[in-house]
Amino acid sequence: MKSPVSPPVVLVVEDEMVLRMRAVDIVEDAGFIPIEAVSADQAIEILESRDDISVLFTDIQMPGSMDGLKLAHAAHSRWPHIKIILVSGQIAVTEADKPSDSKFFPKPLEIQQMILELQEMVGMGALKVMPSIVAAEDSLSAENKALRYQLQQAGVDAKALLLKTVLDTEKQQLIIDENQPFQDALTTENDSLKLALEQAGIDAKELLIQAGIDAEERAASDKLQHLIHAELHHRIKNMLATVGAITHQSLRTATDMAHASAAIDGRFAALARAHELLTRVSWENASIDSTIRSAIEPFDQGGDRFIISGPDVRILSSSVIAFAMTLNELCTNTTKFGAISLPDGKVRISWRIDREQLYFEWIESGGPPVIEPTRKSFGTRMMTSLGQQLKGSVELSYKPGGFVYTMVVPLEALVGKS
Repeated sequence: MKSPVSPPVVLVVEDEMVLRMRAVDIVEDAGFIPIEAVSADQAIEILESRDDISVLFTDIQMPGSMDGLKLAHAAHSRWPHIKIILVSGQIAVTEADKPSDSKFFPKPLEIQQMILELQEMVGMGALKVMPSIVAAEDSLSAENKALRYQLQQAGVDAKALLLKTVLDTEKQQLIIDENQPFQDALTTENDSLKLALEQAGIDAKELLIQAGIDAEERAASDKLQHLIHAELHHRIKNMLATVGAITHQSLRTATDMAHASAAIDGRFAALARAHELLTRVSWENASIDSTIRSAIEPFDQGGDRFIISGPDVRILSSSVIAFAMTLNELCTNTTKFGAISLPDGKVRISWRIDREQLYFEWIESGGPPVIEPTRKSFGTRMMTSLGQQLKGSVELSYKPGGFVYTMVVPLEALVGKS
């Protein structure tokens, strides 16, 4: 009697939490076993410690000493039997750039195409697309036009939000199309002025520099404009990929369309609040305190339901978004089922630093009897994924006196290397 064949193992490498969860869903719906890594360095460690990985599924743009393309080449050189899928929202990879026999896909990922490609790469083409993903896709059909319109509108809002986020007032003036006629007219005027000044024997260059229209300055302005365009393009595509991931994962675990719509609205709002917070600090480090207060504000009716305490710690922008999205899930759950669902319920949020570790606690009290959920929702997955995102650990405790969420992570993962 033949022993059952184990499903292929796929290593998913993605530094953004929501997008990594999305990729994991795709792998699971293809009938495979996902293993997660948040960086190329962590992926190499996993590859060195396991011999059962069939596919490397990696984003190209990642922080750290190695991006996804370098990871792909390193993996192909050391483990040539591993199939490779590269994805990116900005970079288009040519055949010459990527390892042989690897495949590249742009973000946002098209679900069923990715599933079929995964199955084909490891000779599992006979597998069928899992019912859960088909149901999620079907839920966006004609009978749900209202929700579809709402999601499309959210996509447009995401673009507007990113324009606001990426560009400060001065930089916006460099890329607004309406300025172009003025720039063209200025060039013509400059040419005429140069000729007149040269005929008069005057040093035109010195005057032009003084007037702020020196050619080098204009070239620098053009270069800055190009960089801003490129960054805006990247952030818009990345945001839309995140919007798509949130939408599909919310639909997967929703009990009905009303529940799905409310969940999607809340998650989009949390994402917007996180981006607005980062805009205020110019996309640099934000404090844990301000991140928490921004996340709980819509849920803290009366202003005294949440008790917050902890030292001043400024965390990386990438950590702010992941942390804010997780806090939104905690707030949503406590408002529906936990301490904040009752008039006298409270949530104590605290954090401390000890031996280069950050200890974070969310402790509920005064709520209804705690019942541990029977299924793992998208929100619960997000709560547990935050620990992995920050290279630490998370514990969810459904204690009789109130739900407790505990996270322990290396301080360096939150604030960066000093």
